[in-house]
Amino acid sequence: MSDQPFAAADRLLALFERLRRLTFGQHPLQDSPVSIAQLTLLECIAASPGCGVQEAAQGLGLTAPTVSVSVRRMEEAGWLERQVHPQDARAVQILLTSQGQALYKQARAFQRSKMLRLLAGLTPQERVTLLMLLEKALLAAEESEARSVTTSE
Repeated sequence: MSDQPFAAADRLLALFERLRRLTFGQHPLQDSPVSIAQLTLLECIAASPGCGVQEAAQGLGLTAPTVSVSVRRMEEAGWLERQVHPQDARAVQILLTSQGQALYKQARAFQRSKMLRLLAGLTPQERVTLLMLLEKALLAAEESEARSVTTSE
């Protein structure tokens, strides 16, 4: 059996480590009381406005009680709000407040500037190729993950 897949995996891990050292993993809101975990929840809700606690928990790979505690704390901070779902009075939606939207936009701008720095060394065609191949690899991994989840149920 060839070691080629393992070598590629090791090379990718090394590249991710180099990315981390370039401060791509740096907290985008250093002067803010928002934690990385809270920022991740803000991003999840920004991507699915009006989602419920259960949906957010599934999207983040966490338990609903864990997300519920975070939502409550972020509500108290003024970043999130809960509203009754307009079509189902039993369901509760989670939405970003204007303060939460401002934090999300600030974090997104920071992250975008980091990605622009990373892509600056590539030609436009190289950027297209990199993104296309990364999307292809992620899609294959997601499909493989979905298959393994359905076969284990």
